[in-house]
Amino acid sequence: MTNRNIGYFSIVLLLLLPSSITVAAPIEAWYQKVWCNGMGGQLEYRLDSGRRIDCLTNSHAIEIEFARKWPEAIGQALDYSMLTGKHAGIVLILNKGVDFTHWERMRKVIDHYQLPIQVWRLGP
Repeated sequence: MTNRNIGYFSIVLLLLLPSSITVAAPIEAWYQKVWCNGMGGQLEYRLDSGRRIDCLTNSHAIEIEFARKWPEAIGQALDYSMLTGKHAGIVLILNKGVDFTHWERMRKVIDHYQLPIQVWRLGP
């Protein structure tokens, strides 16, 4: 899927979200299902150790996580990449404007250490 198609997919996904997300926002599993199905990936791929990768595509092992948990997402994505031989990926869920700060911090860490992680974001 090209970056342009990913952009279109993200826009469509955002249109499906309620106009004002409250405390009753969809749970992480909902985001995982929608994003992974849209990318043609395998949802909740189980490793031999019993752990599960949120979304496994032909090219990426992807961790899907809420913005405030970005440090955990980096570690998990790298671990899953190592275990599967696929590229590491993170989809960061941004539910509110302040979550963009988490997105920026994550990007700075990835860029600073030149981590081999592709990132996508869902939300504003």
